[in-house]
Amino acid sequence: MSCPLTAEATTIRLTKVDGCGRPICSADSGYVFDCFATFAMKTNTSDGTDVEYKAANGRSCGFKRGCPTFNGYDIELHFFSLAPEFIDIATGNPVYFGYDGKPIGFDDCQVSCNSGFALEIWTEVISDQCAVGASGSWMYFLLPWVTNGLLGDIELGDSAVDLTLTGATRAGGKWGTGPYNVQAKDATNAAGPMLTPLGAKCHRRIFQTTIAPPTATCDYAPVTGGVCLNPVP
Repeated sequence: MSCPLTAEATTIRLTKVDGCGRPICSADSGYVFDCFATFAMKTNTSDGTDVEYKAANGRSCGFKRGCPTFNGYDIELHFFSLAPEFIDIATGNPVYFGYDGKPIGFDDCQVSCNSGFALEIWTEVISDQCAVGASGSWMYFLLPWVTNGLLGDIELGDSAVDLTLTGATRAGGKWGTGPYNVQAKDATNAAGPMLTPLGAKCHRRIFQTTIAPPTATCDYAPVTGGVCLNPVP
């Protein structure tokens, strides 16, 4: 493998998941966009308990450092567009529709803690060579189960509006190898799903891919392939 140098983030895709972390397969369960400023994944850990053995004279007979517990990642996304489709998937709050049945807004009601979404993000890889049939190379980040999606404070004024989404990852879930083709499955660079699912204790997967990210749209994206055809039991 080469030594990939990753550059700017290019594309994010959100996918609705249910209360078990299973992708919700439907015509309005996905959303792809590229109009965002930053995306942060902050490690969340709990400190372990140190154990020290002290003699009566105060001398330390032994010491064992406590092992921290990894709780997951706290995410923070800074973006610009108040798209109802995005808010629906990211927060679980209801969409408000116009006379023609198209989404034109949303309601802020509650924090959705029992369902959530999967988040994928692509960053460009600086490389002098491309694989056969590929148009580039990207680092692919998958967080298959994010809950507690919450839209942050909104300040309206005479400058650009900076919007914030926060959430937290969970392990486990039923993402499997996913409903999308995100990596090459053979030497011709034909697109296929991930070859193996994440482990039950895993919160994130990162790998280099030569399959280009999806095209950003301003509408729902269908979730119908991959694991939707062969659901994880």
